[in-house]
Amino acid sequence: MAQKRVLLLSEGFGAGHTQAAHALASSLRQCAPDVQTKVLELGSFLNPKMAPLIISAYRKTLISKPRVIGYMYRHQKSFNRFTSLALHRIFYTSTQDVVQQLNPDLIVCTHFIPNAVIARLKRLGARVPLCTVITDYDAHDTWISPEVDRYFVSTPEVKRKLRSRGVSRAKIQVTGIPVHPDFWKRHSKDEIRREFGLSDLPAILVMGGGWGMMKDQVVHEYLARWKDQVQIIFCFGSNEEARREMEAQDRYCHPHIHILGFTKEVDRLMEVSDLLITKPGGMTCTEGLAKGIPMLFHHPLPGQEEENFQYFTAQGLGEPIDSLEVLGRWMHRLVEHYDDVVRERQKNLANTEKYFPKQSALSILEMLQEQPVQH
Repeated sequence: MAQKRVLLLSEGFGAGHTQAAHALASSLRQCAPDVQTKVLELGSFLNPKMAPLIISAYRKTLISKPRVIGYMYRHQKSFNRFTSLALHRIFYTSTQDVVQQLNPDLIVCTHFIPNAVIARLKRLGARVPLCTVITDYDAHDTWISPEVDRYFVSTPEVKRKLRSRGVSRAKIQVTGIPVHPDFWKRHSKDEIRREFGLSDLPAILVMGGGWGMMKDQVVHEYLARWKDQVQIIFCFGSNEEARREMEAQDRYCHPHIHILGFTKEVDRLMEVSDLLITKPGGMTCTEGLAKGIPMLFHHPLPGQEEENFQYFTAQGLGEPIDSLEVLGRWMHRLVEHYDDVVRERQKNLANTEKYFPKQSALSILEMLQEQPVQH
């Protein structure tokens, strides 16, 4: 019998969407090794010359004019129909050929742009089930289409938002945001410390999202003052320029300060750290949730990050850095009351199973069982 095939489509507008696709592919392979998976960033695959230019322009706008992105987020309903039609005709004209060639039994979209394109293909006659994985703690209108067969959402609150927009209850399943299976594993902290050259001190992990957007010099300089009592791991992602700038400053040249660029070892760095300071991206927050690590948030971008920020702070799963007093209180806890921090984290870890670590993959397998093999 032919193997079932799952095509997972994302886009390169931030790393979280594609990470979710790869996380799902990994979980599917663990749960059902006979299922074939293929992950594509659709725009980059179809047009490798144009896509990086568009993504670069978006990134520059995000950094320099975040209010523009926030406006677009709040008014996406008015852009939705035009955007999907324009992308289908201009940027994704070959999508149908890709789908026919790969012949998947199920398409999973972790970004709303390929989701809109596949939905339009289905309106034009394509016969393939479409599953939409919403990778934030909010749901805007561009995710929604009558052609979507199943929505996987992070929380009951997001389910209620979809219901209020007219989505059938039968189409929505609360699965949590899929993160790579490695984040649900527990590793030896001593082994990780040896691997990264860390000492046996309380550790703080500072992340700036998939694009390494860390610009808060006030926070960085304040953390550096504690370098004799705690160790700080700065992870800049793909922002090599910012990483080099920090490395060139004397205040950050210290054995307890570690400056990293892009790394695939975030799960291990979270494991060994005692506090995560980050922008509230949906994927990073969910990875922190899986690790039970306390989180501090700074400078959420308008749109999805603001919604993620509001959810996690309302649930008591994170705290805003609205003053240096917040950082001072946490530094004092790490230095003077470290055992209390460890005990609280253990309580968090005891609750991680309720966040459905494999539910998305299991639900996809259920959808596959409902479909006849197409090839």
